[in-house]
Amino acid sequence: MEIPCHQVDAFARRAFEGNPAAVCPLSSFLDDAMMQAIAAENALSETAFFVKRGDGDYDLRWFTPAHEVDLCGHATLATAYVLRHVIADRRELLRFHTKSGVLTVRATDDALTLDFPSRPPVPASAPEGLLEALGLTADEQREVEVLRSRDLVIVLSSSDRVRALVPDLGRIARFDSLFAVSVTARGGGRDTDVDFVSRFFAPREGVPEDPVTGSAHCTLAPLWAARLGKTVLRARQVSKRGGEILCTLEGDRVLLEGHAVLVKTGTFFVPTP
Repeated sequence: MEIPCHQVDAFARRAFEGNPAAVCPLSSFLDDAMMQAIAAENALSETAFFVKRGDGDYDLRWFTPAHEVDLCGHATLATAYVLRHVIADRRELLRFHTKSGVLTVRATDDALTLDFPSRPPVPASAPEGLLEALGLTADEQREVEVLRSRDLVIVLSSSDRVRALVPDLGRIARFDSLFAVSVTARGGGRDTDVDFVSRFFAPREGVPEDPVTGSAHCTLAPLWAARLGKTVLRARQVSKRGGEILCTLEGDRVLLEGHAVLVKTGTFFVPTP
């Protein structure tokens, strides 16, 4: 069986920036183990699989190299790009049925905008040893703020410190109660042109450091919207590849706007059952 697979750099205006995702159009979903094997073979943060429904909507699932996840921003953006520019579904509004409910992507010639659930964080405590594993000094550990939604969120004093972190990803992967950790700070220094910055680590999920994480901004956008007193925010994920997201808070929804670029297309030759 031949499965088409397209690789798209999401939240990027040029190739080799942003976050690469693989997108596999299917006539029906494969066995879970096979989809997981394809995701592991791709070795990208996420591989998206989608199937067209009879009503014109799509069913969509996302897999890291290690597990299926309940929400993924960049691979949804990549899927919308493939539908629009490869499969030629030129509708302005695309609807996806997912583990996080119905998600939509509004497509224009200039950008793609995800409509995702808002997941505001609440105060929390960090597992013992995690802050040290992130590379924070003893003084910093006493001063940081710790919050939690799906991910643990660590608020630091400056964007420069977020950029400078050198975490021990092997140690972080050993925290079995932790899906992922976001580290964030208000924009400043070399990032004065954005409202906030972040980095995202999920080594237990097969994603040591994610280049640009749309789902994390479902938590970061409402956090910084409340603190900065604004509902439209410019965000930058300061990973090595980096990427920018325009975030708009609308009630219990977060709109995430970005761009995408097709960089590779090919075929998986999947053994038939």
